[in-house]
Amino acid sequence: MKITIGIPAYNEEKNIAKIIVKLKTIADKIIVCDDGSTDSTAEIAQSLGAIVIKHTTNLGYGSGIKSILEKSKELDSDILVTFDADGQHRVEDIKKIIEPIEKDNIDLVIGSRFLNEEEHTVPKYRKLGIKIITQITNTNLKEKITDSQSGFRAYSKAVISKLKTSDIGMGISTEILIKASSLGFKIAEVPITILYDGDTSTHNPVSHGTSVLFSTLKYTSIEHPLKFYGIPSVIFFVIGLSFSFLAIQYYAEIGRINPNIAVVAVGTMLIAIILLITAILLYSLVSVVRENRTK
Repeated sequence: MKITIGIPAYNEEKNIAKIIVKLKTIADKIIVCDDGSTDSTAEIAQSLGAIVIKHTTNLGYGSGIKSILEKSKELDSDILVTFDADGQHRVEDIKKIIEPIEKDNIDLVIGSRFLNEEEHTVPKYRKLGIKIITQITNTNLKEKITDSQSGFRAYSKAVISKLKTSDIGMGISTEILIKASSLGFKIAEVPITILYDGDTSTHNPVSHGTSVLFSTLKYTSIEHPLKFYGIPSVIFFVIGLSFSFLAIQYYAEIGRINPNIAVVAVGTMLIAIILLITAILLYSLVSVVRENRTK
């Protein structure tokens, strides 16, 4: 099998050389997507024989992954492994992460930080954020996972050829999982060891987490509109119905309408109707898009 390893990188001149040298022992091709670096990341990678995709400006992690997926498709790769440039991932785990694709017909494999005792090495605030986002992501997946935000992944040829992404930021990790599951691809996890040297993330944890959370909710609403809008619609309908009965009972006993109860009853019913209409319209639209995807 032709194995390609893709590395999204931004100002990683200190790490990129040693990573590429190690990966050469495993990969048939190495792709480095230099996302607008201001240092020598691209030049170093190119000098070591990597295929370099250079973004003129820093577009975001999602743009880097998208470029790597597209280039991997051009190269007719059988397996694509995405590997971080900051030195946190171990080269030794690559064989472990591609094995389910080679032997078990899995389409997308995630290297999970939470399947073994390495979980304690993840900073607590990051662990909490990842688990919340993963729980929301799991509502969209057939196979439940433990680490939706891991960037250490392996993709089969089928996923490489069919998956189309749009998110330019960190939300792409969730987008890929939700779309892959919707397309019927099999997703699995294997335990990996992360080499944390403190917290290497350059992102503000609050803004980063909020951005990923909103992206997760966005793709959930797009891919599963009946669930996302339909369930709240039912809840609001039940609340509205309850207040309607309460308003009727109040009128029967007192002889006049309680405006507060009436407003709540009418308001919640209207919200329920709006959510239901939104769910039906989006479901119809998504169904058409999915049909076009399969053509």
